[in-house]
Amino acid sequence: MSMQFNQFKAFDDEADNQVGTQSDKVHVRVQQRNGRKCITTVAGLADDLDIKRICKAFKKNFSCNGAVQKDEDDGEVIQLSGDQRTNVLEFLVDQEICHKDEVVLHGF
Repeated sequence: MSMQFNQFKAFDDEADNQVGTQSDKVHVRVQQRNGRKCITTVAGLADDLDIKRICKAFKKNFSCNGAVQKDEDDGEVIQLSGDQRTNVLEFLVDQEICHKDEVVLHGF
């Protein structure tokens, strides 16, 4: 009769074993520029989305300036002028680009 034992690995982190938890999240951050000026960045959108078109819709709906920047880690990142965190969250959920639990707002 053969018995199987599960080996306990003391140095394995449970967070490392979760598949796709951080990578499929959309991160919305605010970066302070100078004085009262700030920039909102949206990173982690899916690759199959048209990022330039989403940026154009952000600019039109929020009445702000914006640009698409290429980043080595996050791929394409949308930069918007001003604090647009809540506007971006509402837009992404309303247009069904992603669910509310997939969007992480940083800085609150």
